[in-house]
Amino acid sequence: MKWLNILIKYRLPVGLVLLALAIFVNYQTSFWPSFILYFIAIVLVVGHFLFGPMRLIQTAMENGNMDEAKRIVNSIKFPGLLIKPVRSVYYTLKGNLDMVDQNYESAEKYMKKSLDLGGGSLTKQSEGPNKLQLGMLSLQKGDMRQAESYIRQALKAGLPDNENKAAAYLQLCSIMMNKREFRAAKEYFKKAKSLKPETPQLVDQIKQIDKYINRMPG
Repeated sequence: MKWLNILIKYRLPVGLVLLALAIFVNYQTSFWPSFILYFIAIVLVVGHFLFGPMRLIQTAMENGNMDEAKRIVNSIKFPGLLIKPVRSVYYTLKGNLDMVDQNYESAEKYMKKSLDLGGGSLTKQSEGPNKLQLGMLSLQKGDMRQAESYIRQALKAGLPDNENKAAAYLQLCSIMMNKREFRAAKEYFKKAKSLKPETPQLVDQIKQIDKYINRMPG
């Protein structure tokens, strides 16, 4: 839907041009001939501030163009005007981009903002991935207890694909090994392995753990 991306990209300037044209037509004639111009202009301008360019950011990220994604994110000057579900997605994307830049403190802040919004189908869809990311961040800080809590919450809330689920189970496996709860570690490893992840990092992690996990007691 390339046309939709083009509309989202240019709706603010197009809306402002139509608004100026509506005012001109209104001045030259009367209100009713300019009504449709006012209506379209308001829809475009209000839509820009309430819904933002989320689709453009997601498209850029899916294409691996992180620089473009960051540029679009930074173009949102008033995120507080976004409707709540869209604002939640904005904070999630902002957190993900900060994770890519290894700016973990900022990533954690935005992930928590997204979760704090609560409610709405879009927010619910991002809840699991957000909590998984927060679990990973807690592991980075060495807070095993908080990491375990977030990852369990992420699995309960739901993760979008087998790659994310496998990552969650592998992290729980590592946490259980650190706690010397070897039986639980083996169970989580078995679950991760059964999902057959394809991400190179996860595949390598499974191979490394597979070498010694069967020698563990329990």
